[in-house]
Amino acid sequence: QVQVVESGGGLVQPGGSLRLSCAASGRIFSIDTMGWYRQAPGREREWVAGMVAGRHEKYADSVKDRFSISRDNNRNVVYLRMDNLKPEDTAVYLCKVVLGRWDYWGQGTQVTVSS
Repeated sequence: QVQVVESGGGLVQPGGSLRLSCAASGRIFSIDTMGWYRQAPGREREWVAGMVAGRHEKYADSVKDRFSISRDNNRNVVYLRMDNLKPEDTAVYLCKVVLGRWDYWGQGTQVTVSS
């Protein structure tokens, strides 16, 4: 059994910053990919950023140059640093952990960007 828990969301003004954390625990031998998605009300879930094999970073065009993903491989934790936040970044942010054939999701953390 694998557990995935996100934290770090909150309310921030436009232009502000937040750092999200995602911790994976349980029966884990090797994590292939850890990534972030988001889902706004009335919209489909969209991919935001991912880290493959602990070092290859990828970003959606909408967040490139504003968001940064990093990973603590020793603790199976992935972070998402979000700078210059915009109202359109408002969403529930969810973490996905890929272990072989299996995907594990957290419950998500709410990010609201508003003045």
